[in-house]
Amino acid sequence: MYYIIANSLHLKGKKAEKLETVKSVFDRAGIKYEILLTEHAGHAAEYARRITSDGNENTVVAMGGDGTLHEILNGFVDFGKNSLGLIPFGTGNDFAHAAGIPLDVKEAAEIIAFRDPSHIDFIQLSSGLRSVNAVGMGIDVDVLKRVFAGKGRRSSKYFRALLASLCKFKCFDFEAEYDGESIKRRGLIAALGNGVQIGGGIKLFPEAKIDDGYMDMIIVDNIPRRKLIFALAKLMRGKVNSVKEAKFMRVKKAKILPVDKNFTLQAEGELYENIPIDAEVISGRLKFYL
Repeated sequence: MYYIIANSLHLKGKKAEKLETVKSVFDRAGIKYEILLTEHAGHAAEYARRITSDGNENTVVAMGGDGTLHEILNGFVDFGKNSLGLIPFGTGNDFAHAAGIPLDVKEAAEIIAFRDPSHIDFIQLSSGLRSVNAVGMGIDVDVLKRVFAGKGRRSSKYFRALLASLCKFKCFDFEAEYDGESIKRRGLIAALGNGVQIGGGIKLFPEAKIDDGYMDMIIVDNIPRRKLIFALAKLMRGKVNSVKEAKFMRVKKAKILPVDKNFTLQAEGELYENIPIDAEVISGRLKFYL
């Protein structure tokens, strides 16, 4: 059975035609499916938890952005019998880029309808939280907080929030552990990536692969404000190695622990309070349509 989980708020007006496109693809493939519309935060996870614990072989389709995909992954119970697909329908669609999934709704639906899933990695935190694209702390969190507090379209809000953070964000103190090494830093950002980019196109992890059994870790030390915008421009283009304050590692396990007891992390653009990044990569468990 295929279950298409979509945000009801994103399917109003002409956008509702996109769901009809997906249905026509699945009808053509002779697939039995059910449409499930979310009405509140956490609803996608509730659906996924119910579906993936019924003992049957199912495919759960996230029709939405990185946030919808994130919720569904965190609702998964039985990875052995269930698969996950994505029809990008969000603002940033960062993981779709990493997975090579086209933004065209029909083409993305055809991948799920006519291909078999493959195993990919995801990031597992000791708290139980999962991330398929990236988790991080620092200026990325500051930007998101400004986005959520602002008004208007999210894409335009993100640009304004980024400019504000560049002017006002103060670096944070943290400890990081990876591959037996422990360091202390005052930095701009510390993050782990399974996907290539965050924030709708900022390529923090340009060499990341979603099925290599590793997480890509980046730590960016304090950068003088007069140089910050130039350094960020390089990071956005994936030129991590050209920023001298940036340190890049490929790891299987890692911890990022802020000195301040009150902190926020982001995972796929969702914010969580006081959850430390104590993470490992989980490989060969999640079946995903590429």
